[in-house]
Amino acid sequence: MTLAGQQAPVAAWDEPEGLKPRGTVVVIPGRGEQPALYERFGRRLAADAYRVRVVTDPAADAGLAQAQVAGFLSDPDLPAPRVLAGSDTGALFAVILAGSGEIPPVDGLILAGLPTADASGPAGSWDEELDSRTACPTHRGRLATPDLRRGALYEPYPDGWLERADLTGVQAPILGLHGADDPISPLAQARARYGTAVTAELVSIAGGRHDALNDQTHRTAAATVVLFLERLRQEGGPDPIAVREQLAAGQP
Repeated sequence: MTLAGQQAPVAAWDEPEGLKPRGTVVVIPGRGEQPALYERFGRRLAADAYRVRVVTDPAADAGLAQAQVAGFLSDPDLPAPRVLAGSDTGALFAVILAGSGEIPPVDGLILAGLPTADASGPAGSWDEELDSRTACPTHRGRLATPDLRRGALYEPYPDGWLERADLTGVQAPILGLHGADDPISPLAQARARYGTAVTAELVSIAGGRHDALNDQTHRTAAATVVLFLERLRQEGGPDPIAVREQLAAGQP
């Protein structure tokens, strides 16, 4: 759904009736994306009783996006833990905000397809852009609507964002989700970047492309996010809840 009274479209999904909300995730889209593109992701998290809010594209209006993020993080009706999630340039912007001190503190960061270097260049074909973004046929169909500005994936990152998105300045726990076959932000470079963070874990998605939250493995991505959120709810921080036990030698 779209919240009324906003200066730009903001999407929102809440927990099912009768359930107590377990936390809040504020999502920042990537280049050229409208909030509605995160409907599938938002509905999945909301089904597990997490409230989801998606703000405007910060590459189009950084000031408005920051104001919307700050408003949601300070809303007393939105429960903790309060987590900031971002995809593509939205991930860069999430890191910048979390380390800036200009928004209310966050309890965690979720970063999908975190850029590692400026990969802008001549715009590829529409088919090439789709292949770089996702292998999911459903999401590819959604991208062919006005909810995405075509060619945005080949635009340069906003000036200085790569340098300002310094993971060493973020104290909150970080979950990185990254497609193993991401052609925009190669996994090896992402691994090195996450290695500089104070507290971070990186989950690679086999066969995944750049839109890690909206690829054909979107169920696995959403489940990984929910597990992270459940761990953040613990008083001691994101310690493991489900632990894989070691079996006898020779057992998987």
